[in-house]
Amino acid sequence: MGDSSSEKLIVVTRESDGVGTVTINRPKSLNSLTRPMMVDLAKAFKELGKDKSVRVIILTGAGRAFCSGVDLTAAQQVFKGDVKDPEVDPVIQMEQCPKPIIGAINGFAITAGFEIALACDMLVAAKGAAFIDTHARFGIFPSWGLSQKLARFIGPNKAREVSLTATPLSAEEAEKLGFVNYVVEPNEVLKKARQLAGAIMKNSQDMVLRYKSVINDGYKLDLRQGLAMEKERGHKYYDGMTPEQFKKMQEFIAGRKKPSSKM
Repeated sequence: MGDSSSEKLIVVTRESDGVGTVTINRPKSLNSLTRPMMVDLAKAFKELGKDKSVRVIILTGAGRAFCSGVDLTAAQQVFKGDVKDPEVDPVIQMEQCPKPIIGAINGFAITAGFEIALACDMLVAAKGAAFIDTHARFGIFPSWGLSQKLARFIGPNKAREVSLTATPLSAEEAEKLGFVNYVVEPNEVLKKARQLAGAIMKNSQDMVLRYKSVINDGYKLDLRQGLAMEKERGHKYYDGMTPEQFKKMQEFIAGRKKPSSKM
């Protein structure tokens, strides 16, 4: 995954069941990100996105933090380097990744860590975990989407409070606001994330990818444009289907048992 000095700081594992796991592995520094780690994180999502054996990706942190943000001891290298290159930008690579990304938030997600959490498709958080935006405290301008995404996810007034006061948004409150999907005991976070991944993988992989794409692309549009996009993609999808595919769909539906409501 890149040069040997940072290789172990971003750990990628692939399970035989189709789950790829990315772990930010710098627990002694609360998983703060150096420039090489960002490059490796971007590469990890790009590679897992292309890997046909991987159907769902789980992102987590080692130790007691999810990610405490950028390592500010190398701030100039991070903020003035080739940060504009989308190939080495982890948030852009996460947003472009076609596979569902589940964030397993095992502890604090601070500033850049918060922005990485915002780039996930679903979040499972540990009780006691929190999201903190320190851009205003340290005089850092947001560039990974926090100023735009958070207001859309939790409402503008709450987003202004979180960002302008730099006070923590607890996992429990984030769940009430619809930002976090589940809050569980710390030792259950990965188990719950894998459970969600398993529920996704029971479905049509092709449609999961198309569905994630239409939801995420539509969220950037207003409702009228989003509905038009959905209709356009729907017509294109059905126009491209062969009689054999329709038959397979009917056989698949006929062969399915009633879905379990248990998550």
